Amino acid sequence: MTSVMVVEDNEIIREHIANTVDAIKGFQVTHQAACGDEAVSAFDPDDTDIVLMDIEMETSKAGIEAASAILTRHPDADIIYLSSHDDDDMVITAMATGAKDFLVKGCSDEELKAHLEAVRDGDPTLDKRVQRLVMKEYKRLSDSEQSLLYFIRHLGSLTNTERELIACFLEGMKVKEIAHKRCVEPVTVKSQIRTLLQKFELSRTSEIVSKIRELKIEHLF
Repeated sequence: MTSVMVVEDNEIIREHIANTVDAIKGFQVTHQAACGDEAVSAFDPDDTDIVLMDIEMETSKAGIEAASAILTRHPDADIIYLSSHDDDDMVITAMATGAKDFLVKGCSDEELKAHLEAVRDGDPTLDKRVQRLVMKEYKRLSDSEQSLLYFIRHLGSLTNTERELIACFLEGMKVKEIAHKRCVEPVTVKSQIRTLLQKFELSRTSEIVSKIRELKIEHLF
């Protein structure tokens, strides 16, 4: 039996998804979560095989942040986004976390079944539109070998905290402002920045910002 966690902030929708999954032979919903933070806390790879993750919950990108946190700790976790938000940037940002699939709410029960089975069997079948978006993003990056290598080498290893730091840099925030926003001491932020700079092999945060803007990947943060 394949165990599934359903993460959705709307109780009625969450129960509907859970009932739909439970009706699929070989699948059982063993966990439900009403927000991203709850999903991260509850996720255990020993008793959850697949996570069906909504995106907009306590924040507009809570599901993406939750998926990133789960995959940082458990890189082999199987996550499928099930969201009503499917604009191009959102899809690309979501899939950049390392999730296996992306489905739009309202898809047929048969479509959900097919995608769940594909992920379970280790052969995820992305929707054609999602495939095109992912390949388009890949092509954009691969147009420059340097961009592709940079993306794989550095961005793929970032933690959720480091992504948040970069988002703050892109907004032009200073150390004290970042510390205030994240409710930590400035010395903690400085330590995190040093670690981040070491990953990028750079000496200043402005260099990180410049490189991200040069590669046009601000939307990933």
